[in-house]
Amino acid sequence: MRRRLLLITGNFSPELNGIGKYNGEMIRWLAAKGYECTVITSYPYYPQWRVQSPYNNKKYRYTREKWIDGEGPIDFVTIYRCPQYIPISPSGARRVLQDMSFFFSSGWKLLQVLFSRKFDVVMTVSPSFQLGLLGAFYKRVGRAKFIYHIQDLQIEAARNLNMIRSKWLIRRLFGVEKFILTRADVVTSISEGMIRMIKEKAGKDISSFPNWVDLQRFYPVIDRAALKIKSGFGKDDKLILYSGALGEKQGLESILYAAAVLKHQSSIKFLICGSGPHRGRLQALAESLELPNVYFLPLQPVEHFNDFLNMADIHLVIQKNEASELVMPSKLTTIMAVGGIAIITANEGSSLYELVKQHEMGLLINSGDDAALAAAIDRAVTTDLSGLARNARNYAATCLSKEEIMTRFEAVLRS
Repeated sequence: MRRRLLLITGNFSPELNGIGKYNGEMIRWLAAKGYECTVITSYPYYPQWRVQSPYNNKKYRYTREKWIDGEGPIDFVTIYRCPQYIPISPSGARRVLQDMSFFFSSGWKLLQVLFSRKFDVVMTVSPSFQLGLLGAFYKRVGRAKFIYHIQDLQIEAARNLNMIRSKWLIRRLFGVEKFILTRADVVTSISEGMIRMIKEKAGKDISSFPNWVDLQRFYPVIDRAALKIKSGFGKDDKLILYSGALGEKQGLESILYAAAVLKHQSSIKFLICGSGPHRGRLQALAESLELPNVYFLPLQPVEHFNDFLNMADIHLVIQKNEASELVMPSKLTTIMAVGGIAIITANEGSSLYELVKQHEMGLLINSGDDAALAAAIDRAVTTDLSGLARNARNYAATCLSKEEIMTRFEAVLRS
């Protein structure tokens, strides 16, 4: 008999970045292993921060769909999409409103499906952290195992980035989170640093469920010069790539200041690829700094993304100091898989810093140090760092395999 899993999450396929990508790949894997999966989610909006076609004409309605993606139809998966408020410019207050709108719309859908079938496992993914309340509710009513998975430490990030300034509200949010943590049967997270912080709050063991990489889809390409020429660059150009969300916690202004320092070196070109609420602000800053060496590119199609990543000489993994221990950049896994050379902002003592240093698979600089970033880029384009690239690929192959990570996670589901 098929085991039944209910996933409640604000992000899901066909989102190509971040949490939605991993949720989609997880459900596809579980369905292939014989699970009957039901997903309560919203309409795809990230990282563009607007509902994407062809869903934009349905965004204010509840819909039910069978899952068909680029890899074909997926049996035994039912998706319920719920409306939510999507802020064009996501300030702290608007993010709270967004989270609450989905909490209530997904809660209403949960009530509708409550008695239609019995689930063996209910899983919620943070952010949004308060979705754990729905998991705790279903655990009590449906007598299911409750798994609470934490991708971001959302409350700490909102506090440290001054997205929420009210100390009273922060205390109340931590109280709600504590309630969820104590009622979850299993709490999982993606990095050792985050696991340590969650364990202190929860007072119980936290399981590791890291983000993985598809090693069949992402791999090194030998002739990178040909990829540059195909994309309109010179074979001797040094391409510095940031690919990902253009949001608050990244602190991407540092890239533009580094580009200003290095703009006299005509062969060094900066590519900023992605969507997000701060794209317009970054483009305006680049224009004011008169940076002919900076190119803003849209999100790349999945079928071309491996070549696109391989084209870059240097990859940038940038985040603000306040968020350096609160998130584990998901983009780093694909950079490792293609054998990319990464410059990573992570302060000494953080789990990301210790991981990269231990395995010698990237260049580390302190968060928020614009001069250090420019110096690291200048060094990277003139130094043979092929050893770092090999170490990164080896780490991805041995530690980030989707099959191995999902096999361990399924053991948790069945335990």
